[in-house]
Amino acid sequence: MLAPPRTVVRREGGLYALERALQRRGFRNVAGADEAGRGACAGPLVAGAVILPEGRRGEIDELADSKLLTPAARERVYDEVVKRALTWSVVIVPPAEVDARGLHVCNLAAMRRALASLTTTPDYVLTDGFPVDGLGAPGLAVWKGDRVAACVAAASVLAKVTRDRLMVELDGQFPHYGFAVHKGYITDEHSAALSAHGPCVEHRFSYVNVATASGRVNRPPRARRPASVPAVPSLFDAPLLGASLDGASLDGASLGGASLEGAGGASAEPLMLEAALEGTVGVASGEQPRPPVPVGEDEAMEGEKR
Repeated sequence: MLAPPRTVVRREGGLYALERALQRRGFRNVAGADEAGRGACAGPLVAGAVILPEGRRGEIDELADSKLLTPAARERVYDEVVKRALTWSVVIVPPAEVDARGLHVCNLAAMRRALASLTTTPDYVLTDGFPVDGLGAPGLAVWKGDRVAACVAAASVLAKVTRDRLMVELDGQFPHYGFAVHKGYITDEHSAALSAHGPCVEHRFSYVNVATASGRVNRPPRARRPASVPAVPSLFDAPLLGASLDGASLDGASLGGASLEGAGGASAEPLMLEAALEGTVGVASGEQPRPPVPVGEDEAMEGEKR
Protein backbone atom coordinates (compact mmCIF):
# COMPACT_ATOMS: atom_id res chain seq x y z
CA MET A 1 0.00 0.00 0.00
CA LEU A 2 1.47 3.31 -1.07
CA ALA A 3 1.86 6.03 1.52
CA PRO A 4 0.22 9.35 0.66
CA PRO A 5 2.59 11.98 -0.71
CA ARG A 6 4.09 14.42 1.75
CA THR A 7 2.51 17.82 2.07
CA VAL A 8 5.13 20.53 1.93
CA VAL A 9 4.24 23.87 3.50
CA ARG A 10 6.54 26.51 2.09
CA ARG A 11 7.44 29.61 4.06
CA GLU A 12 6.89 31.82 1.03
CA GLY A 13 3.28 30.64 1.00
CA GLY A 14 2.57 33.19 3.71
CA LEU A 15 0.14 33.20 6.62
CA TYR A 16 -2.46 31.04 4.84
CA ALA A 17 -0.14 28.31 3.56
CA LEU A 18 -0.60 25.89 6.48
CA GLU A 19 -4.39 26.07 6.44
CA ARG A 20 -4.53 25.72 2.66
CA ALA A 21 -2.29 22.64 2.84
CA LEU A 22 -4.57 21.05 5.44
CA GLN A 23 -7.65 21.91 3.40
CA ARG A 24 -6.13 20.23 0.34
CA ARG A 25 -5.82 17.09 2.49
CA GLY A 26 -9.52 17.16 3.33
CA PHE A 27 -9.46 19.11 6.61
CA ARG A 28 -11.83 21.83 5.45
CA ASN A 29 -12.59 23.52 8.78
CA VAL A 30 -9.25 24.41 10.37
CA ALA A 31 -9.60 26.08 13.77
CA GLY A 32 -6.97 28.21 15.44
CA ALA A 33 -6.70 29.03 19.15
CA ASP A 34 -4.58 31.51 21.08
CA GLU A 35 -4.58 33.41 24.36
CA ALA A 36 -3.85 36.90 25.65
CA GLY A 37 -2.75 37.99 29.10
CA ARG A 38 -0.52 35.10 30.11
CA GLY A 39 2.28 37.43 31.15
CA ALA A 40 0.07 40.06 32.81
CA CYS A 41 -0.08 40.18 36.60
CA ALA A 42 -3.57 41.72 36.68
CA GLY A 43 -6.79 41.14 34.82
CA PRO A 44 -8.17 38.04 33.13
CA LEU A 45 -6.61 35.45 30.90
CA VAL A 46 -8.53 35.43 27.60
CA ALA A 47 -8.56 32.71 24.95
CA GLY A 48 -10.00 32.95 21.44
CA ALA A 49 -10.80 30.37 18.79
CA VAL A 50 -11.62 30.95 15.12
CA ILE A 51 -12.46 29.03 11.95
CA LEU A 52 -11.94 31.15 8.86
CA PRO A 53 -13.75 30.24 5.64
CA GLU A 54 -11.90 28.72 2.71
CA GLY A 55 -10.84 30.84 -0.24
CA ARG A 56 -10.70 34.58 -0.65
CA ARG A 57 -13.41 35.30 1.93
CA GLY A 58 -11.09 33.97 4.63
CA GLU A 59 -8.22 36.26 3.62
CA ILE A 60 -8.27 39.35 5.82
CA ASP A 61 -6.25 42.47 5.08
CA GLU A 62 -3.72 43.39 7.79
CA LEU A 63 -4.19 40.05 9.60
CA ALA A 64 -1.07 39.27 11.63
CA ASP A 65 0.07 38.36 15.12
CA SER A 66 -1.86 40.74 17.37
CA LYS A 67 1.35 41.85 19.07
CA LEU A 68 2.65 43.19 15.74
CA LEU A 69 -0.42 45.34 15.05
CA THR A 70 -1.21 48.82 16.30
CA PRO A 71 -4.33 49.17 18.48
CA ALA A 72 -6.22 50.76 15.58
CA ALA A 73 -5.20 47.97 13.20
CA ARG A 74 -6.22 45.33 15.77
CA GLU A 75 -9.69 46.87 15.98
CA ARG A 76 -10.04 46.81 12.19
CA VAL A 77 -8.88 43.21 11.97
CA TYR A 78 -11.15 42.25 14.88
CA ASP A 79 -14.19 43.61 13.04
CA GLU A 80 -13.25 41.71 9.88
CA VAL A 81 -12.68 38.44 11.75
CA VAL A 82 -16.07 38.71 13.46
CA LYS A 83 -17.73 39.50 10.14
CA ARG A 84 -16.05 36.79 8.05
CA ALA A 85 -15.39 33.85 10.38
CA LEU A 86 -17.47 30.72 10.03
CA THR A 87 -17.54 30.66 13.82
CA TRP A 88 -15.57 32.18 16.66
CA SER A 89 -15.56 32.19 20.44
CA VAL A 90 -13.92 33.89 23.39
CA VAL A 91 -13.39 32.53 26.92
CA ILE A 92 -12.46 34.69 29.91
CA VAL A 93 -10.66 33.30 32.97
CA PRO A 94 -10.69 35.67 35.98
CA PRO A 95 -7.57 36.26 38.11
CA ALA A 96 -8.93 34.26 41.07
CA GLU A 97 -9.26 31.22 38.81
CA VAL A 98 -5.66 31.64 37.63
CA ASP A 99 -4.54 31.77 41.26
CA ALA A 100 -6.59 28.73 42.26
CA ARG A 101 -5.85 26.42 39.32
CA GLY A 102 -2.51 27.68 38.04
CA LEU A 103 -1.59 29.61 34.92
CA HIS A 104 -0.72 26.69 32.65
CA VAL A 105 -3.82 24.68 33.59
CA CYS A 106 -6.06 27.70 32.98
CA ASN A 107 -4.31 28.47 29.70
CA LEU A 108 -5.01 25.01 28.29
CA ALA A 109 -8.53 24.86 29.75
CA ALA A 110 -9.44 28.22 28.25
CA MET A 111 -8.25 27.24 24.76
CA ARG A 112 -10.02 23.88 25.08
CA ARG A 113 -13.28 25.56 26.08
CA ALA A 114 -12.99 28.20 23.36
CA LEU A 115 -12.57 25.46 20.75
CA ALA A 116 -15.43 23.43 22.22
CA SER A 117 -17.68 26.51 22.02
CA LEU A 118 -17.34 26.84 18.25
CA THR A 119 -20.65 26.18 16.50
CA THR A 120 -18.87 24.46 13.59
CA THR A 121 -16.91 21.36 14.58
CA PRO A 122 -13.24 21.69 13.56
CA ASP A 123 -11.72 19.05 11.31
CA TYR A 124 -8.24 20.07 12.47
CA VAL A 125 -6.96 22.36 15.23
CA LEU A 126 -3.88 24.57 15.34
CA THR A 127 -2.87 25.98 18.72
CA ASP A 128 -0.24 28.54 19.56
CA GLY A 129 2.71 27.06 21.42
CA PHE A 130 1.06 24.45 23.64
CA PRO A 131 -0.56 21.17 22.63
CA VAL A 132 -4.17 20.90 23.83
CA ASP A 133 -5.68 17.45 24.30
CA GLY A 134 -9.30 16.36 24.55
CA LEU A 135 -10.42 18.23 21.43
CA GLY A 136 -12.04 15.37 19.51
CA ALA A 137 -10.07 16.36 16.40
CA PRO A 138 -6.47 16.03 15.25
CA GLY A 139 -4.33 18.99 16.15
CA LEU A 140 -0.90 20.52 16.06
CA ALA A 141 0.86 22.91 18.43
CA VAL A 142 2.67 25.48 16.32
CA TRP A 143 5.58 27.46 17.68
CA LYS A 144 4.72 31.14 17.24
CA GLY A 145 1.54 29.98 15.56
CA ASP A 146 0.12 33.51 15.47
CA ARG A 147 2.86 34.37 12.97
CA VAL A 148 2.50 31.15 10.96
CA ALA A 149 -1.21 30.33 10.65
CA ALA A 150 -4.00 32.76 9.76
CA CYS A 151 -6.61 31.13 12.03
CA VAL A 152 -4.27 31.35 15.03
CA ALA A 153 -3.46 34.98 14.21
CA ALA A 154 -7.20 35.70 14.03
CA ALA A 155 -7.72 34.03 17.41
CA SER A 156 -4.90 36.11 18.88
CA VAL A 157 -6.56 39.31 17.68
CA LEU A 158 -9.93 38.31 19.19
CA ALA A 159 -8.30 37.46 22.53
CA LYS A 160 -6.13 40.58 22.62
CA VAL A 161 -8.87 43.07 21.67
CA THR A 162 -11.35 41.48 24.08
CA ARG A 163 -8.85 41.60 26.93
CA ASP A 164 -7.77 45.17 26.19
CA ARG A 165 -11.39 46.33 26.26
CA LEU A 166 -11.94 44.61 29.59
CA MET A 167 -8.82 46.22 31.04
CA VAL A 168 -10.15 49.64 30.02
CA GLU A 169 -13.37 48.77 31.86
CA LEU A 170 -11.33 47.78 34.92
CA ASP A 171 -9.45 51.07 34.78
CA GLY A 172 -12.72 52.79 35.64
CA GLN A 173 -13.05 50.62 38.76
CA PHE A 174 -9.42 50.80 39.82
CA PRO A 175 -8.05 54.10 38.46
CA HIS A 176 -4.90 54.10 40.58
CA TYR A 177 -3.18 51.36 38.58
CA GLY A 178 -3.24 52.60 34.99
CA PHE A 179 -4.84 49.43 33.59
CA ALA A 180 -6.06 51.28 30.49
CA VAL A 181 -2.44 52.07 29.58
CA HIS A 182 -0.42 48.96 30.40
CA LYS A 183 -3.33 46.47 30.36
CA GLY A 184 -2.12 44.74 33.53
CA TYR A 185 1.38 43.92 32.30
CA ILE A 186 4.40 44.71 34.41
CA THR A 187 5.66 48.19 33.64
CA ASP A 188 7.44 50.75 35.80
CA GLU A 189 4.14 52.60 36.25
CA HIS A 190 2.33 49.45 37.31
CA SER A 191 5.10 48.40 39.69
CA ALA A 192 5.08 51.84 41.30
CA ALA A 193 1.29 51.64 41.76
CA LEU A 194 1.59 48.19 43.35
CA SER A 195 4.19 49.51 45.78
CA ALA A 196 2.07 52.55 46.65
CA HIS A 197 -1.38 50.97 46.90
CA GLY A 198 -0.84 47.22 47.17
CA PRO A 199 -2.78 44.78 44.98
CA CYS A 200 -6.50 45.00 44.24
CA VAL A 201 -8.86 42.06 43.80
CA GLU A 202 -8.13 41.91 40.07
CA HIS A 203 -4.41 41.20 40.59
CA ARG A 204 -2.98 37.68 40.40
CA PHE A 205 -1.57 36.94 43.84
CA SER A 206 0.19 33.81 42.60
CA TYR A 207 2.60 36.03 40.67
CA VAL A 208 5.83 36.87 42.47
CA ASN A 209 5.67 40.65 42.13
CA VAL A 210 2.04 40.83 43.34
CA ALA A 211 2.78 38.46 46.23
CA THR A 212 5.76 40.62 47.17
CA ALA A 213 3.61 43.75 47.21
CA SER A 214 0.99 41.96 49.32
CA GLY A 215 3.47 40.61 51.89
CA ARG A 216 2.50 37.01 51.03
CA VAL A 217 5.49 36.01 48.90
CA ASN A 218 6.61 33.30 51.37
CA ARG A 219 3.40 31.32 50.82
CA PRO A 220 2.97 28.72 48.05
CA PRO A 221 1.69 30.35 44.84
CA ARG A 222 -1.83 28.93 45.11
CA ALA A 223 -2.19 30.00 48.75
CA ARG A 224 -1.26 33.64 48.24
CA ARG A 225 -4.71 35.04 47.46
CA PRO A 226 -6.48 35.88 50.77
CA ALA A 227 -9.36 33.55 51.52
CA SER A 228 -11.67 36.45 52.36
CA VAL A 229 -12.26 39.00 49.63
CA PRO A 230 -14.77 41.89 49.91
CA ALA A 231 -18.08 40.79 48.39
CA VAL A 232 -18.41 43.43 45.69
CA PRO A 233 -19.65 43.15 42.11
CA SER A 234 -16.97 42.35 39.56
CA LEU A 235 -16.78 42.07 35.82
CA PHE A 236 -15.63 38.51 36.32
CA ASP A 237 -17.99 37.00 38.88
CA ALA A 238 -18.37 33.74 36.94
CA PRO A 239 -15.55 31.23 37.59
CA LEU A 240 -15.20 30.73 33.84
CA LEU A 241 -17.12 32.75 31.28
CA GLY A 242 -17.21 30.88 27.99
CA ALA A 243 -19.48 31.88 25.17
CA SER A 244 -19.72 31.17 21.50
CA LEU A 245 -19.96 34.60 19.95
CA ASP A 246 -20.52 33.53 16.36
CA GLY A 247 -21.96 36.51 14.55
CA ALA A 248 -22.36 38.56 17.73
CA SER A 249 -20.71 41.91 18.30
CA LEU A 250 -18.44 42.93 21.13
CA ASP A 251 -18.50 46.70 21.38
CA GLY A 252 -16.88 46.98 24.78
CA ALA A 253 -20.22 46.85 26.56
CA SER A 254 -21.37 43.28 26.07
CA LEU A 255 -19.93 39.81 25.72
CA GLY A 256 -22.00 36.82 24.72
CA GLY A 257 -25.16 38.40 26.10
CA ALA A 258 -23.60 39.15 29.52
CA SER A 259 -23.55 42.89 30.07
CA LEU A 260 -20.22 44.35 31.13
CA GLU A 261 -21.24 47.97 30.93
CA GLY A 262 -21.22 49.53 34.36
CA ALA A 263 -20.75 46.20 36.12
CA GLY A 264 -19.44 47.02 39.54
CA GLY A 265 -19.55 50.76 38.88
CA ALA A 266 -16.62 53.16 39.08
CA SER A 267 -14.74 53.79 42.28
CA ALA A 268 -12.72 56.85 43.22
CA GLU A 269 -10.48 54.71 45.43
CA PRO A 270 -9.09 51.33 44.38
CA LEU A 271 -10.81 48.43 46.10
CA MET A 272 -8.18 46.94 48.37
CA LEU A 273 -8.04 43.72 50.30
CA GLU A 274 -8.10 44.72 53.95
CA ALA A 275 -4.81 44.27 55.77
CA ALA A 276 -6.58 42.48 58.64
CA LEU A 277 -7.60 39.66 56.32
CA GLU A 278 -4.96 36.99 56.75
CA GLY A 279 -1.79 38.90 56.02
CA THR A 280 -0.74 42.36 54.98
CA VAL A 281 -1.57 44.00 51.68
CA GLY A 282 0.99 46.60 50.75
CA VAL A 283 3.85 47.55 53.07
CA ALA A 284 3.51 48.00 56.82
CA SER A 285 4.36 51.39 58.24
CA GLY A 286 8.08 51.90 58.69
CA GLU A 287 9.11 49.07 56.38
CA GLN A 288 10.83 49.59 53.07
CA PRO A 289 9.08 47.95 50.13
CA ARG A 290 10.99 45.15 48.48
CA PRO A 291 11.62 45.80 44.78
CA PRO A 292 9.23 43.88 42.53
CA VAL A 293 10.65 40.78 40.90
CA PRO A 294 10.80 41.00 37.11
CA VAL A 295 8.33 38.54 35.64
CA GLY A 296 8.55 37.27 32.08
CA GLU A 297 5.64 35.98 30.04
CA ASP A 298 6.56 32.34 30.63
CA GLU A 299 8.03 32.80 34.13
CA ALA A 300 5.19 34.61 35.79
CA MET A 301 4.05 31.96 38.22
CA GLU A 302 6.30 29.91 40.45
CA GLY A 303 5.93 26.16 40.41
CA GLU A 304 3.99 26.02 37.14
CA LYS A 305 4.75 23.78 34.20
CA ARG A 306 6.18 25.74 31.30
